[in-house]
This record gives sequence, structure tokens and C-alpha cells, in this order.
Amino acid sequence: MKHRFAALAVLAVLGTAACEPGQLGTTTPADAPADAVSEAAQQAETSAPADGQTAADVLATLAVKGRAPKTGYDRDQFGPQWADVDRNGCDTRNDVLARDLTGEAFRSGTRDCVVVSGTLADPYTGQTIAFVKGDGSSVDIDHVVALSDAWQTGADRWDEARRTALANDPLNLLAVDYSANRQKGDGDAATWLPPERGYRCAYVARQVAVKASYGLWVTEAEHDAIAGVLDGCPGERVPTPVAATPADVPAGTPAPAGYADCAAARTAGAAPLHRGDPGWSDSMDGDGDGVACE
Repeated sequence: MKHRFAALAVLAVLGTAACEPGQLGTTTPADAPADAVSEAAQQAETSAPADGQTAADVLATLAVKGRAPKTGYDRDQFGPQWADVDRNGCDTRNDVLARDLTGEAFRSGTRDCVVVSGTLADPYTGQTIAFVKGDGSSVDIDHVVALSDAWQTGADRWDEARRTALANDPLNLLAVDYSANRQKGDGDAATWLPPERGYRCAYVARQVAVKASYGLWVTEAEHDAIAGVLDGCPGERVPTPVAATPADVPAGTPAPAGYADCAAARTAGAAPLHRGDPGWSDSMDGDGDGVACE
């Protein structure tokens, strides 16, 4: 089922439409629909790194500025957590798990959407990790360019639709070891690099690609840290998203409907639901712990 992730790559292509900070002027509601996210991403001139460019060459194109204040930052500024922005019927978290895990198994009744188990070859630590949905301490989905870092390097001036595109862009997302992701926090390359040294070149190349695609800047310390890593791998190329064909996401595809109640979720074999799962509704999470229909 790896091919289903191609639908999410549409967002990556649209999300690479970069702009000068503040170019998108209208604030979009927190539950911005997929068409609003796509429209926002298309409003500016595309400036994604070209195929074959080295990360060092792309790094040289990034503006170097001081970090803006974190004032006003909130995760909610980047839209609903793990939204189904491409309307393929699966939220972004499950799309990334399906892409990055091997031997994955899906919850019955979810049309091969909700990943319940699999194996991760963790790029950050080099370890092999067994993932089981609900364990909460094995696999995270990391924003390679942390959202608060993006906020402080240009995204504070965007509208929410554009921030939602960044938060759900597969170019900026990796399934990784839980503890390594917690250690990273919202750090940039100047404060954190993967413990697995063999992955550092690919890691900073991905950060460079994301920042170039969205018109984000780097701090001087961040620039120098990335350049220092790339000195050891001068031929490292930036990753580029794989475009999906229009048939992957039919025009007008509706977002998946929520379950009427927990009884309906249980009948469909989808319970318990976690926030962000297809069919999730806040009304079913009576205690507000992010798990409904336990």
C-alpha cells in the first residue's frame, strides 16, 4: 500500500510554492480545508530546489538572519494536528507511517488507513524499532524543520493555510525514534543533529530543501552547522518530492465523515480512536485525553 502515499505528495508539490514572508495576507480558519491549503500554496512563485542540486548550493541561496521572537507561537497556528489535507481518507500521521514502516498492518475497517503495527529502520539512531499503535513511546512523526523554528524564521507572517501545508508536507516529515525526537525538541541543526552520524548529511539536506521550498531563512549558527556537515559530503543532493498524477486525488473528493458516535466507531472496528484518526470527533473524547471510545 506504499503507493497510497503518492496522493499526499500532491501537497508537497503545491507546498513548494514559496513566497516572501507576509505575501499571503488572509488568515484562514484553523480547520482550513484541503482546497484552501492548496490554493494558498499556489499563490506564490514556485522556488523548490531543482532536481540534482546539491544541498550546499541550495544552502547558499538561503537568507541568513537573526531568529525572530517565538511570541505568539502555538502548534494550532499550523492547523489541525495530522489533518487529512489531501483528502485521501487517511490523516497525515498514518500516511507517513505507511510510507516509512515496513511490514505494516492496518486496522480492519479503515480501508488500509490506520497503521497498527510495523517495523521502522530509524534514520536518527540506526536502530530497528517495532511499532505498535497506542504504545506511545516507540515511534514519532518528526517535523524535520520544527514548526516553532519555522515560526521564528518566517512562518509567523504566513496565513494558516500555508502553515498547514508545511506541517503536513511529506518532504518535512519522517517517522523516527520517539526518544530521539524528544531530545531534538524544536532545535535546528545548530543545536541538534541525529545521533546516527551516517544520516546527518541527508538530514541537513532535507532541512535545506524544506527551507528553500518555503522561503524560510536560517540563522548564522544554523547555516554554519549545516555547512559544516555538508563539508564532509559535498555531493549530497537535496531530496525532492515525487509528484502524483491528477488521478491520485480526484477533484472534489470529500473529506472522510466522522462516526456518529462510539457505537458506530466500534461497529466499524475503528475503536479506540486517537486524535487525528479518520472519523475522529472531539465530541467522543469526553475526558479530553486525545483517545475516544476506549
